[in-house]
Amino acid sequence: MERTLKTVKIAQPSMDGAGVAIHRVAGFDDVTMDPILMIDELRSEHREDFAAGFPPHPHRGMQTLTYMKHGGIIHEDSQGNRGEIRSGGAQYMSAGRGIIHSEMPTQDTAGLHGFQLWFNLPRAEKMSEPRYRDLPRGELAHHCADGAELTVVSGDWSFASAGTASGPLHELAPQAALADLQLDAGVTFAVRTATGESVMAYVYDGSLETARGEQGERHLLLFTDGDTLTLRAGDRGAGLLLLRGTPLGEPVVHYGPFVMNTTQEIEEAIRDYQSGRFAA
Repeated sequence: MERTLKTVKIAQPSMDGAGVAIHRVAGFDDVTMDPILMIDELRSEHREDFAAGFPPHPHRGMQTLTYMKHGGIIHEDSQGNRGEIRSGGAQYMSAGRGIIHSEMPTQDTAGLHGFQLWFNLPRAEKMSEPRYRDLPRGELAHHCADGAELTVVSGDWSFASAGTASGPLHELAPQAALADLQLDAGVTFAVRTATGESVMAYVYDGSLETARGEQGERHLLLFTDGDTLTLRAGDRGAGLLLLRGTPLGEPVVHYGPFVMNTTQEIEEAIRDYQSGRFAA
């Protein structure tokens, strides 16, 4: 059964960190995005829009996946991890029971284009040990086929024209997956999907043609259930993130950098952070 366009969400301009300009799609209260909680796009050629970066801040109960198209990011955290990625690389972090980290653009970066995605953690894993991993561009899976260029960061994918591809990141839960797809003008590309998954596409360049008209930059397209998704690029081509994941179906209570299942757990996270337990 072919998936069709169900909903379109438009990324909204916002600020985060120490005044970093971003465009954000929030899905904390949207069951059609489950288990994806949020998509932030960072894109600017002006240093003042991002130079201050994201100084140390806490997280609990969620995962982040940062993927850079252009520019670099340095990660440091309270677990002693430090890593840097540049154009085409990715960074994964599971906050688990609690972590404090910073993310700072590299000083030689003239421009920045990247994404930070928040994925929910299942209830059973929210108090697990924090984890971190760097994935340089060379470790990601890259494929080219018939006007399509594909970079797979996470998950196992099956494509009608490009065969199968698996990303190196297997830590994302639950069975969440990310691929970066660039299509030449007018190219059609089919993706095989499992029924019951949440499947979406975030357009960052060009446009996709759909039965509901052309969907352009900073549009997040959410699709109905099915086992096949067919995408067609507009006359300027298309650059998009493909996202999928198994819905958790669990309550989401969100307060700033904390994502838990109950208000009581949020209050506990705040107390633990204020008492210094996150840095222990």
